[in-house]
Amino acid sequence: MLGKKIVLGAIATVLSFAASVTADSVLALTPKDFDKTLGSTPALVEFYAPWCGHCKNLAPIYEELGQAFSGKDEQVLIAKVDADAHRELGSRYGIKGFPTLKWFPKGVNSDPEDYSGGRDLDSLAAFVTKKSGVKSSIVKVIPSVTVLTDATFESEVLASGKNVLVEFYAPWCGHCKNLAPTYEKVAQDFLNDKKTVTIANLDATVETATAEKYGVKGYPTIKFFAADGTVEDYNGGRSEQDFIDFINKKAGTQRVAGGSLSAEAGRIAELDTLAEKFSKASSKDEKKAISDKAIALAASLTSTNSSAKYYSRFFEKALATPGYPTTEAARLAKIIKNKSVNRARLDEFSIRHNIISAFSSVPAAKDEL
Repeated sequence: MLGKKIVLGAIATVLSFAASVTADSVLALTPKDFDKTLGSTPALVEFYAPWCGHCKNLAPIYEELGQAFSGKDEQVLIAKVDADAHRELGSRYGIKGFPTLKWFPKGVNSDPEDYSGGRDLDSLAAFVTKKSGVKSSIVKVIPSVTVLTDATFESEVLASGKNVLVEFYAPWCGHCKNLAPTYEKVAQDFLNDKKTVTIANLDATVETATAEKYGVKGYPTIKFFAADGTVEDYNGGRSEQDFIDFINKKAGTQRVAGGSLSAEAGRIAELDTLAEKFSKASSKDEKKAISDKAIALAASLTSTNSSAKYYSRFFEKALATPGYPTTEAARLAKIIKNKSVNRARLDEFSIRHNIISAFSSVPAAKDEL
């Protein structure tokens, strides 16, 4: 299902079978080891061909399925067979198209059942659990993408006063399924901008009134609803960075892939200029004059730009303590690398680091030597 994200459990352990285990946690079987490996262990086996487009689309999902059941190989196996290279196995099980998934309830000594369910991770994992009784290691978290309906579209989009990117999708659409993980990442990237930006989607096959209103005829269709009420089609690239660049331009945000702030976030040009002059000043008197001017300017900007207060603090401390900008920049950089820092605090530390960087070449004043 679109908008969902999974957190996978343990990486695959080394299997005690005589089969080769691919680095992607799915058993790669051949005619030589097929019977011995499966034995009497329940298994889901994908018969695929390397050139098959649908197989390529399924590959990352099937890999995640293998990881979700890794370490449980004595209870259930997730395997695959290159039926183009090993046609004898494909012929043995009547494979006529790719990918074909078959469930072996009691390993190789049982008649396999065709799998005809959904090709998304949730459906595959639920099937394996239902058939084997083995639970996957998938832990679901609340998706960051806002799910819209005909009933909520007005309040969540049109009357929200926010900049809203909306993907109109169909559950069966392959392109939509491929886009889903990236779209979820984009939603996560802008979580700290939720007061001004929303990343949303709408199932156009269910919420037909809204889809028809905006002329949706293909999937996915992506539209940008600006805070000022204008609407435009999104025709840019489909990478995480493409979406981020578009939203930054339209909404005035300053994100980069991964959700961090850009190096320009929080910077104020006039104060950066004074910071540069401060760092080049050769005497303490000259530095103090520049610092006083900067602090006064920052005070006048504080009501409209919250970053200004950091400039005041940094000018005061840089004047009082030679070398402060360098040590503070290093301290902030270390904090930013700490993954345990919450999102809101991380933005604050990033802005402070960006600003202190304007003082990065502060020399000791002559009369301080």
